[in-house]
Amino acid sequence: MLMAHPAVLRDLVEQYETLAALHAEAGGQEVRQRMADVTYTLCVSTGTRDVDAALSAARERLGTAAVGSLPPA
Repeated sequence: MLMAHPAVLRDLVEQYETLAALHAEAGGQEVRQRMADVTYTLCVSTGTRDVDAALSAARERLGTAAVGSLPPA
């Protein structure tokens, strides 16, 4: 399976978290639609079917990418 670049995943997770906070405060139609779009993209990018699994997969991938980018000791 193709995986999104860590920078893309990081951006999607950040967008989702920001939109979730906005939705909790005053979730208008525009915020709900953008949140649905980001959720869909996260799911497609991680090969999952729900946002909790997508966030978990994205965070796991970001953790692995961070470890893999460390210089050798």
